[in-house]
Amino acid sequence: MTDNSQPYHPSPSAGRPDDRHADTTDFGFRDVPLREKKSMVREVFDSVASKYDIMNDVMSLGIHRAWKKIFVNELAPHPDLSLLDLAGGTGDISFGWLRGGGGPAILSDINVSMLTVGRNRAMERGLVSGLNFLAVDAEAIPLANNSVDRVSIAFGLRNCTDKLQVLREAHRILRPGGRFLCLEFSRVQVAAFAPVYDAWSFHVLPRMGAAIAGDRESYQYLAESIRMFPDQETLADMMREAGLERVSYQNLSGGIAAIHSGWKI
Repeated sequence: MTDNSQPYHPSPSAGRPDDRHADTTDFGFRDVPLREKKSMVREVFDSVASKYDIMNDVMSLGIHRAWKKIFVNELAPHPDLSLLDLAGGTGDISFGWLRGGGGPAILSDINVSMLTVGRNRAMERGLVSGLNFLAVDAEAIPLANNSVDRVSIAFGLRNCTDKLQVLREAHRILRPGGRFLCLEFSRVQVAAFAPVYDAWSFHVLPRMGAAIAGDRESYQYLAESIRMFPDQETLADMMREAGLERVSYQNLSGGIAAIHSGWKI
């Protein structure tokens, strides 16, 4: 990985498919062959799976827990509603949904190592009932049209190769009246905070990744992937392009993260 003593700040539209050559895509700050990104991302999460929850606390100073509570509240769990949790990782969103009284949920992830950690955590917490597990590429979801009431993706969309295709798939499988929600790191809105955030992301975080998870490069990539992700307005436009309506977003912690919402009407 490159030394990023001078953090890169992409244009607001960074991350859109039409911004890159047809045969390449971003992997952090690098352009890589399109066909290779999924395997490269898989290697990152194979590496960090066992320490993922600890490192989430480190990356966000524990604030991700509060963000996820807000996110689950936005999902509005109800026994009559079903959830597909994309890139569900170690299960926090699915668990929050079930604890909040939600109906059947599918915890899905493209990475089997992460899904295994999620399944083990579900068993430890007695949350297996009403929860299914699915190894799935979010760009090609093996579910029928109009089959679920909620689709969520938390801190996963930025790792997908074709983000617009993920949004289109979410729209396809939602029932009319269904809602898509995305929680993701976004563009900081408080200018004075940006230098501190950059220093944390590119200097402190990779070192902590090396110390805690024994993996500096993976956490360097995670910091870079945040900067390459579309900003709030760009992602909202992409959601509309995918067919979602009544699109809105709310910033969390000054834009460090944001929750995007869209409906299938």
